[in-house]
Amino acid sequence: MQVKKNPKADLNRDSGLYFVFGLAVVLFLTWRALEWKSYDSTQEEIVQLIQVDDLDENVPVTEQLLTAPPPPPPAAPEVIEIIEDTEEIEETVIESTETTQETVVADVDLEASDINVLEEEEEIIVPFAVIEEVPIFPGCEGLSRADQRTCFQQKVQEHIRDNFTYPRTAEELGIQGKVFVQFTINTSGHVTEIKTRGPDHLLEVEAKRIIASLPQMKPGRQRNRSVKVPYSIPINFKLM
Repeated sequence: MQVKKNPKADLNRDSGLYFVFGLAVVLFLTWRALEWKSYDSTQEEIVQLIQVDDLDENVPVTEQLLTAPPPPPPAAPEVIEIIEDTEEIEETVIESTETTQETVVADVDLEASDINVLEEEEEIIVPFAVIEEVPIFPGCEGLSRADQRTCFQQKVQEHIRDNFTYPRTAEELGIQGKVFVQFTINTSGHVTEIKTRGPDHLLEVEAKRIIASLPQMKPGRQRNRSVKVPYSIPINFKLM
């Protein structure tokens, strides 16, 4: 037995028409939404002018001070008397002490014996290696020139060893190194012009102190004349 349906009861019969209609409505609404324009609402401002009557200002009353005018200048006398000076003033004449071309120089007779010529001795510096007679250190007297040279060097080294003191600050800081000392024995046998060059100022000060304590010596001589003799020696500061 076949079941017969009423054609009007078929729900899928007009589905395509409904789809097209709904699509047209959606497109129309979308188009109107895109074309929609909105404008800012204008607000009218009401300005009210209030007229104010003229303001009356109370100006304080000031009083003008009346000052007396200055007195008039004294009037000149009608007759001017002229008093003549009767005393004569002596003028002081100041004579110039500068010499001019017109000054007469008195003739003075001078003889050659009346003129003392001072001869300035020229300081001669001779290196220790080439000097004829080296400076004589105390205790090196009476030796030959060659032995005096060796004795001088030994005495200087002994003096350094006997007077050597390691600086405490340099010892605590671990500072050590070699200091080169250069000094000059002048024509009177004294040590001068001490120059030091080393790794630290503390070591240089100690080296300068040792050399400055050298005793006075017999000055070096070149051609029977006392001369200045420069000498150099290294002092090694080494921590044990």
